[in-house]
Amino acid sequence: QVQLVESGGGLVQAGGSLRLSCAASGRTFSSYAMGWFRQAPGKSREFVAAIGWSGGRTYYADSVKGRITISRDNAKNTMYLQMNSLRPEDTAVYYCAAQSTVGVPIRAYEYNYWGQGTQVTVSS
Repeated sequence: QVQLVESGGGLVQAGGSLRLSCAASGRTFSSYAMGWFRQAPGKSREFVAAIGWSGGRTYYADSVKGRITISRDNAKNTMYLQMNSLRPEDTAVYYCAAQSTVGVPIRAYEYNYWGQGTQVTVSS
């Protein structure tokens, strides 16, 4: 089992940057695929990015490609989401998720473990 804690959210102006972190507990972090999802008010949770257990495979939603980079440091049990050129439509609560699998899930139902989320607000 793994517990996840997100940090790094905040208020930023359009065009700015933020780096989110997801710290995981447990000794088997390196065996988990990880993902970032977000949920804006009144909308369903949507996929942002995912990364395989080794960091060798990554996937991104079309809406964030070229602006957002997912990465992980297995030695620190931490995953990151570097977000650049932020837009008001990126405003949402961002959640990290984990699943023990060799694949790289991109659907929310494929993840068993979730953090509590961190708010990202982008002002225009």
